[in-house]
Amino acid sequence: MLLTFKLRHERDFSIELIKARKVAEFALTSDSYSSAVVKHIGLKSAIACQILKKYVRNKHIKTIHNVMLTIPGQGVKVQGMELYISCLKLRLDISHLPKFEKVNQVECDKEFAFVTVTVPDKPLYEPTWFIGIDRNTTGHVAVAANPATGKVWKLGSSCQHIHQKYKNARKRLQKQGRYKEVKEIKQRESQIVRDQNHKIAKKIIDIAVQNACGIKMEQLDGIRNNRKQARSFRYSLHSWSFYQLQQFIEYKAKLNGVTVAYVDPSYTSQQCSRCGLIGNRDDKVFSCSHCGHVDHADVNASFNIALRPSLEEGTGRFKPDRDGLKGRIDTPQEAPA
Repeated sequence: MLLTFKLRHERDFSIELIKARKVAEFALTSDSYSSAVVKHIGLKSAIACQILKKYVRNKHIKTIHNVMLTIPGQGVKVQGMELYISCLKLRLDISHLPKFEKVNQVECDKEFAFVTVTVPDKPLYEPTWFIGIDRNTTGHVAVAANPATGKVWKLGSSCQHIHQKYKNARKRLQKQGRYKEVKEIKQRESQIVRDQNHKIAKKIIDIAVQNACGIKMEQLDGIRNNRKQARSFRYSLHSWSFYQLQQFIEYKAKLNGVTVAYVDPSYTSQQCSRCGLIGNRDDKVFSCSHCGHVDHADVNASFNIALRPSLEEGTGRFKPDRDGLKGRIDTPQEAPA
């Protein structure tokens, strides 16, 4: 798999970045991919070729914003614990990076070098059980449950507060017409939430590895468009970074050999994890009128996710899952196949 690492280079590339921008602006009106057409700008040929490939007659790019110095893998040499980029005369310390097969490319901006490498995947181990991950817009970002032990983990309680805090700050700044600061506030919020999602994903993977478990999550594609939502809930829904968290879990799982599967999200928070019948959910409280089970709604949902059969690519709900919604008379003692 491909991973990108951010390394500080401590070099002044301001002149090269100005030239790179000129090459990109020229590329939007050019048909040529040859670096000879931009030789007069004075940018190194290896970098100019990469910029031309990206921008030449690209109909999706209307204006040039941030152009980085892109060096292909062929222009990068691994020398011990360093990467050497000859066209920039730049050396980067890679002693802290994991073992990789090859360098695919390096991109440099004013402060950092973004090194993309191919890292070998660990072979997937056969899970003895699955833990269910319920992702939420309110309350805890993720709730994990292990049906084998009954243990529950609630993760990311501060994210909702972060979204509300920065929402109020942007609203105040917009009223004052301070739009530049609104953009900075939005970027800061995104960085904080991204960091939180990284930490949550790492914790989930650590739990899975320690318990030799796989991970199950709901298939949430199109969740924002499936039905109308109350006005008060719209901001929470559209600021929900469930897909980013999913991506972080997936790539960290690959690095650790953990199996990730998806289940049908229908009725996960309304179905009783004990008897399988449909119960009542009131905000974060779930109660079953059939068996008397009472639980936190997100915890109940995470147990249901763990116990449901996985969806295969391109298929809908499995027959056992459809039957499960009608109720079952006992609690499964093994993970569904």
